[in-house]
Amino acid sequence: MTSYPPQFKADAVALYQSWPEATIRSVAAALGINPETLRSWVRAAGAGRPRGRRSQEPAQSPALLEAENAALRKKVRELEDERKILRKVVKYFAGEARW
Repeated sequence: MTSYPPQFKADAVALYQSWPEATIRSVAAALGINPETLRSWVRAAGAGRPRGRRSQEPAQSPALLEAENAALRKKVRELEDERKILRKVVKYFAGEARW
């Protein structure tokens, strides 16, 4: 039997709550855990969703989502730049190894 840290359990329940279109099965699969395990955590936290009705409202305001998207785009650019540098380094050292 696998023991999960309390923070992981809380994060898993929070993820399920914040993802209105997802099922317990899909969230559990994304986290690599048994769906029944997640279901028991949700029940224990009293964090279930009403049956048959899912919230259509976004969890965050559009301004917050836009700010988050901007930050994520910036991070993507940084990671792409880092990848370019690493590729150049690999090419450089691969070229030196041939001599």
